[in-house]
Amino acid sequence: MTTVLPLVLVVDDDPSVRKSLTRLLASAGHAVEAFASAREFLARPPHAGPCCLVLDVRMPGITGIQLQELLAATGRRMSIVFVSGHVDVKTSVKAMKAGAVDLLTKPVDAKDLIAAIQRAVTRDEHDRAAEARRAEVQRRVGKLTPRETEVFALVVTGILNKQVGAALGIGEKTVKVHRARVMEKMRAGSVAELVRLAAEAGVTVPNP
Repeated sequence: MTTVLPLVLVVDDDPSVRKSLTRLLASAGHAVEAFASAREFLARPPHAGPCCLVLDVRMPGITGIQLQELLAATGRRMSIVFVSGHVDVKTSVKAMKAGAVDLLTKPVDAKDLIAAIQRAVTRDEHDRAAEARRAEVQRRVGKLTPRETEVFALVVTGILNKQVGAALGIGEKTVKVHRARVMEKMRAGSVAELVRLAAEAGVTVPNP
């Protein structure tokens, strides 16, 4: 499987800022793409690997904050580092509450920016790994039959096989068969691991 390298995406309407940031980040070893506007950035297909968006707060048309909101609304997860020459408390709080990694004031200190970008890329890598893990767990759950799913949901509550059987109206031996199949399909070596997988999958307990 080919590894997709991290990418830094810079969005700023000031050509001189775009040029200086691109040069700085490239010299620090980052792959960089720069855009003059939010619309120009949105026209680019999403990057397949870890990335960081270095985003100006105030821009003509779609502002940095509006772009952050738009990305969230459309389910396009991005680790964002804001940069701005005009930072106010209200904007800072809004950006950080919405998940921004940092908000730096122009002229940006090179060390601060590179450190913030590294944090953003690391966060994105962790988020992508967690998302892939959730998808894999959901794939395993999808292999369960409706009855196995019911047994799965009850077993992880810690009740005995005979209690599971009573709740579902089936025999204890049948419960044991379903339970073994659940363990196999979910690739769980223990009930404790099954409980963790249930939490990751969002499995809910059925009504008896």
